[in-house]
Amino acid sequence: MTVPTPGARGGSRYAATAAWARPATANPHSPTKPSQPLRVAIIGGGPGGLYAAALLKRLDPTREVTVWERNAPNDTFGFGVVLSDETLGGIEHADPVVYEALRKEFIRWDDIDTVHRNTRQTSGGHGFAALGRKRLLQILHTRCHDLGVDLRFRSEAPSPAWLAETYDLVIAADGVHSTTREAYADAFRPHLTTHRCRYIWLATDFAFDAFRFEIAETEHGAMQLHGYPYSPHASTVIVEMREEVWRAAGFDEPDPHDSIDRCAKIFADALDNRPLRSNKSTWTTFRTVVNERWSHGNVVLLGDAAHTAHFSIGSGTKLAVEDALALAACLEEHPDTATALHAYEQERKPIVASTQRAARASLEWFENLALYLGQPPRQFAFNLLTRSRRVTHDNLRLRDTRFTESVEHEFGCPPGTPPMFTPFRLRGLTLRNRVVVSPMDMYSAVDGVPGDFHLVHLGSRALGGAGLVMTEMVCVSAGGRITPGCAGLYTDEQAEAWRRITGFVHAQAPGTALGVQLGHSGRKGSTKLMWESTKGTDEPLDAGNWPLLAASPLPYRPYSQIPSELTRTQLAEIREQFTNAAGRAAHVGFDLLELHCAHGYLLSGFLSPLTNHRADANGGPLENRLRFPLEVFDAVREVWPDDRPMTVRISATDWAEGGTTAEDAVGIARAFAAHGADAIDVSTGQVVADERPEFGRSYQTPYADRIRHEVGVPVIAVGAISSWDDVNSLILAGRTDLCALARPHLYDPHWTLHAAAEQGYTGPGAAWPAPYRAGSRRPQTGRTDAPKPRLTLGS
Repeated sequence: MTVPTPGARGGSRYAATAAWARPATANPHSPTKPSQPLRVAIIGGGPGGLYAAALLKRLDPTREVTVWERNAPNDTFGFGVVLSDETLGGIEHADPVVYEALRKEFIRWDDIDTVHRNTRQTSGGHGFAALGRKRLLQILHTRCHDLGVDLRFRSEAPSPAWLAETYDLVIAADGVHSTTREAYADAFRPHLTTHRCRYIWLATDFAFDAFRFEIAETEHGAMQLHGYPYSPHASTVIVEMREEVWRAAGFDEPDPHDSIDRCAKIFADALDNRPLRSNKSTWTTFRTVVNERWSHGNVVLLGDAAHTAHFSIGSGTKLAVEDALALAACLEEHPDTATALHAYEQERKPIVASTQRAARASLEWFENLALYLGQPPRQFAFNLLTRSRRVTHDNLRLRDTRFTESVEHEFGCPPGTPPMFTPFRLRGLTLRNRVVVSPMDMYSAVDGVPGDFHLVHLGSRALGGAGLVMTEMVCVSAGGRITPGCAGLYTDEQAEAWRRITGFVHAQAPGTALGVQLGHSGRKGSTKLMWESTKGTDEPLDAGNWPLLAASPLPYRPYSQIPSELTRTQLAEIREQFTNAAGRAAHVGFDLLELHCAHGYLLSGFLSPLTNHRADANGGPLENRLRFPLEVFDAVREVWPDDRPMTVRISATDWAEGGTTAEDAVGIARAFAAHGADAIDVSTGQVVADERPEFGRSYQTPYADRIRHEVGVPVIAVGAISSWDDVNSLILAGRTDLCALARPHLYDPHWTLHAAAEQGYTGPGAAWPAPYRAGSRRPQTGRTDAPKPRLTLGS
């Protein structure tokens, strides 16, 4: 873990001087020189630029390596730097001299303290190593000097264009405000996102005994302190809060000394009444930097010039140093500079993207800190520790079993019971565990009738141990199908086929609930089976298309059929189709009903402003767009048995400009909850074809988390949740109540039972069917151990 410093982290800000005036649009020359560039220019004397200089000079002492740094040698921003064992390992292998110098300076500790409402929770076993940023720079300055690197302090770098023509390789390590990146913005294509919190980087002259997170609930709102030691007598302190809290508290006043004194008073307990000190510190907002490309000709970005990651997971210096290691290795390994720069980018971009996803999750957790203030103290601490998804329930159990067990006890887990195997009640239905087999369209029905395939598909997953198994979207009419292979509940024949399946599940998998999801395709209907389409999905049938109906006459894709806008009479007909299907679902024995209001299907099409352009009472503001979906919900709830729960699946964002926002999703969830929804199944997207989703592990969970805490309604989280460790983490942190998994259950129908076996759990939350009990333990594999030596005999 690295905690980067503020301002010009990973390098300083630069501006070209008149002495090297060149048009910024001048193209760098094509890198056709030998694989080992002999003249290297580095813009920026932060840790990343200095370490790249040292490595390149060490690999080839004949190289001419020049570093331009606008500041003096002892000038720096921030105070301390934390490096992970992984990063240190790379440094040790690449340059033992630097590693040994760093090792002598490190202060190490294991604990993380979370202080909230005067209660401190301590979690151990984490392992940190830190040193002062100024000392780090001194070590790198010395190493560069010893190797013969030309360090030019108090010197503006020449223009990137001049350097690109003059040197074989130009490394832009000029920080978050990189002028090199801006000079070639058309090539690098940067995306900068400014976030919602203000923070200031400070220090205090005593050493915390742990990495400390402390929350202050003030009259203006919540503020947080991030603190860690970087020497035996000093600690870094970062104070952060939402922009609106910052303004309400008066921190936007221009007096920096007053800000620092007030921060010291607010966190006087954490600081033991000691003062805070500044190092050119100012309040700022964090900006996430992403570049589509990292190199252009013989110019390459490194560190914060290429990417940033929020300090709450700490990554700036760590990533910059790792960039330098990778760049040096690629230049050494590849036959020419162009190939080397391409390899560097291919190697580093996925790693950085993963880190940035974790940093984004952490950043947003702190932005939404107020949501979690009411959590019990241990759960709050666990939620904070697992916020980035890098630390998980299982990982934390290995680090600190006692702490993790205390969180489980507070949550209500019986001894030896993982959180995912605790029961959950929805109305009159008690689910034996928190795992849901997510609805998955199988496109294998004939005339809407589910057959043997559905019996085996749903039956095997019911036997597999999940607390709730959901059907695919079951269509309420023939005209409401997505494909000719979609299942339905609009005829008695279909109902009897479903009765066969519910009967099997209830008889052979007692304890497993079976839910039905009802929906209408809207403008996304009359398409080919997914595996028959030459265009992937949503391709209209070659023949036999049926007319489509939707909120507005807008096609889903340019080649899609144009739907007709629903009339008042048709709205009433569709509402009746839903109630008729719900009545059949109740009659055949489904335990739960979910109304599908997501993914751009008919009811979802009313909710999104991108798909609802109506001029009547069902269009316009969100209140109007909710009108028809709520009418359908009320009509279905009226015929659905009172003791059986009803849930609603929504798309919490359209992933498209002008579409449904996270704030809208809270409003939608609140409306359905007020009408009696027992839980909200929170998905995202698939509403418009030009969406730009931000995929990643459990990437939709933050939307469920927000709805759960703002609305106070149970939620089902779904989307790239694939491991039982993730399920345990999300449940125990209070981010969701249930977890729906789709593809993992295609891979393994008995995913839940296997998750229990892998965790050594044998309780009622994962009961194996009697015929399967002999397989309730993992099969043995070949021996992987070997006899240990017992005697050492002399020659």
